[in-house]
Amino acid sequence: MQVRTPLTAAIILLAMTGAAAAQMKCTVNDPTGTPLNVRSKPNGRIVGTLKNGTPVNAWAIHSVQGKLWARITPPGSAKNRWVFRQYLSCQELYD
Repeated sequence: MQVRTPLTAAIILLAMTGAAAAQMKCTVNDPTGTPLNVRSKPNGRIVGTLKNGTPVNAWAIHSVQGKLWARITPPGSAKNRWVFRQYLSCQELYD
């Protein structure tokens, strides 16, 4: 059995194009205990927040100024949004 760390999974996703990136099932895991900011784009304006334990689907990981951001679909939303990747606990889903 191959074990992958979240950083390894992020690096693999960075190597893929957005269209080819695997979906990841994630849970908000912000160690600060405050709600995680949801943004319109990496480093963009805040459009909402998510509480710890909230499940989300991550579709892509992008590096912006050396920090990883995850494109997610928040619960109850049809729009993709962005969160700081470090505050997600994820597992890659395979077809």
